[in-house]
Amino acid sequence: MLALGIVWDPSKGLDLGFFTLHYYSVMWIVAFVLGLQIMKRIYKNEGQSDESLDSLFIYAVIGIMLGARLGHVIFYQRELITEDFFSIFLPFKFKGGFEFTGFMGLASHGAAIAMIIAMYLYNKKVLHKSVLWILDRVVIPVASGAVFVRLGNFINSEIIGKPTGGDFGVIFKQLGEDFSRHPAQLYEAISYIFVFIALWYFYWKTKKSEQEGFLFGLFMVLLWTVRFFVEFVKEAQNPERADWLLNTGQLLSIPMIIVGLYFMFAYKSKVKTTK
Repeated sequence: MLALGIVWDPSKGLDLGFFTLHYYSVMWIVAFVLGLQIMKRIYKNEGQSDESLDSLFIYAVIGIMLGARLGHVIFYQRELITEDFFSIFLPFKFKGGFEFTGFMGLASHGAAIAMIIAMYLYNKKVLHKSVLWILDRVVIPVASGAVFVRLGNFINSEIIGKPTGGDFGVIFKQLGEDFSRHPAQLYEAISYIFVFIALWYFYWKTKKSEQEGFLFGLFMVLLWTVRFFVEFVKEAQNPERADWLLNTGQLLSIPMIIVGLYFMFAYKSKVKTTK
């Protein structure tokens, strides 16, 4: 349990002289490297080649990063399209002076949609199995990666929670505040650890990996359910929608959960397996 009123004021990153390597970027690197090692073990178990794993890594990195960035712009910061277009795709801002920023402003909903598209293309060009076969397996490292992404958000003092109204919580000094907020990023990160454990268990310890779409569906249900409920203690990312009953993150999570339930309990594979 968190201590009362933790004061959080870390440095932004590692000063390398010519630029600062933000800890948020480091967390993304850790997420991808760890994910690669997890998929390497899974691919070895499935008898897949190292070449197909290398291709998977490339498709995943490009798809997830591009989708996360576009998702943020479309769902939360559309003004960038007209005000600072090239900052959407490059780790720099140009409006108000040129500055290296790293890839900031990434939306998990956009990443999820792009991951599905990237895995469709990967399967069509490289794997030649089924999209759900790869999705059932790639969601395991994606769940582990989500843990580190939220830790990166916590380090950056972003995607913050609402004030707790008491001493319990975290005081984000980088925001110039002296009151406690819910560490919503840590709530998510801890919850995603359990999502990863559940997926890992069902893949290695049960026959559910043979039920096409089940693990993908389980991932969608667990991860977006976590996101839906944690949003209640988050500050709204769309201030103009702050008074809505459900915020943007919650509205986007609902269809994800429904899709997950469908693949867990209703989907019937049309692919005939050979024994």
